[in-house]
Amino acid sequence: MRITVSVNGQPYTREVEPRLLLVHFLRDELGLTGTHWGCDTSNCGVCTVQLDGVPVKSCTVLAVMADGHEVTTVEGLEKDGELDAVQKGFVECHGLQCGFCTPGMLLTARALLDRVPDPDEARIREAISGQLCRCTGYENIVRSIRWAAQASLNVAESATDLNVAESATEAKS
Repeated sequence: MRITVSVNGQPYTREVEPRLLLVHFLRDELGLTGTHWGCDTSNCGVCTVQLDGVPVKSCTVLAVMADGHEVTTVEGLEKDGELDAVQKGFVECHGLQCGFCTPGMLLTARALLDRVPDPDEARIREAISGQLCRCTGYENIVRSIRWAAQASLNVAESATDLNVAESATEAKS
């Protein structure tokens, strides 16, 4: 089947077998190996990507199901050389150890913060409940996501303050 999928904002058209899993399309067809392949049963969550902004386990999605949709992988979080706030949070708060679960955690966290900009610990734990991490015990992951939420809120507040100051300056002119 011929499919066209937008991945990280770039359209890709490929001929694929109808049974090809999205995880294999991303890794083998597009060379985007940041999406990890773990249990192949949808239990671990390391293959999580965003499909139209919603976290999905790419080992349970056929590539043909992504035809005409937007897929975001961990490679798509960084913009113009700038790490996403979630990526920065994982660095600042040591939210990773071996790194195997990290791409799925990052994409799940980004989707959460896009929906709920200031989640509490319980909301974060619920959001990442489909992700398994055998290294960290989740404390640093939760802390990393809270850090990202606060950093994003601080940026938004600074932008609002700047807009108010600019409006006041313009009004005086």
